[in-house]
Amino acid sequence: MTALLNSLLPAYTLGQPGALEIRGLNKHYQLDGKPLQVLKGIDLQVLPGEFVCIVGASGCGKSSLLRLIVGLEQDYDGQIRLDGENVQGTSLERGLVFQDHRLFPWKTVEQNVALALKPLRLSKREKAERVAEHLALVGLQGFEHAYPHQLSGGMAQRAAIARALITRPKLLLLDEPFGALDALTRIHLQRELQRIWLQQGSSMIMVTHDVEEALYLGDRVIVMDPRPGRIRFEVRVDLPHPRERHAPRLQKLRDELLAELTGA
Repeated sequence: MTALLNSLLPAYTLGQPGALEIRGLNKHYQLDGKPLQVLKGIDLQVLPGEFVCIVGASGCGKSSLLRLIVGLEQDYDGQIRLDGENVQGTSLERGLVFQDHRLFPWKTVEQNVALALKPLRLSKREKAERVAEHLALVGLQGFEHAYPHQLSGGMAQRAAIARALITRPKLLLLDEPFGALDALTRIHLQRELQRIWLQQGSSMIMVTHDVEEALYLGDRVIVMDPRPGRIRFEVRVDLPHPRERHAPRLQKLRDELLAELTGA
């Protein structure tokens, strides 16, 4: 197990694009009039351009943590900072992709992706160019005028990723983005996400139940325990990108991590 445990990353210089710092994070909900702690003592740093995956059993607070980082909830103790600034509410600097694509069924792919640009002061031409650029990035050229019901599940998720990236966020958060897809589509989109991340350069945090997915994509894998949710340990995946899925090092890390998680 020694190979799995890593010390905290060296402190980074605040102000670098995409640097996330979480210190002493605690979160409670009210259940039947009593406080229920869902996150306890979360300390986490994400370096600019880093890909971090979070795994753990259901109920360990993974999705709650993402909601706090993206700014959907404000009631917590501790600090969440992006580039040295406290996270307060939602922002175009932090994008979010859910398990379901959440595209508007009455709008085309092009229109759905363009919606994210509405708050930005861009000309019509600039918006069209950026939409075309990001549809190309996720491989959806030729489907600009298709409606969500005309897309496969994988294509719809690509459109959701394009919509999240089109504002050029410093940090992209992904909450089980491939969890509802079949195995072959999931493997294909894992490769695509790796390519997009290498090309785009945003910092990424992805929640997943899939240990192989986490090790294939992540620079680090954060393992959480439930009740209350807390970081148990982390795994540094010391392999360059793009990765070979069946690399011996990945297989060894997978076996060690699964053994630790299952007690086998």
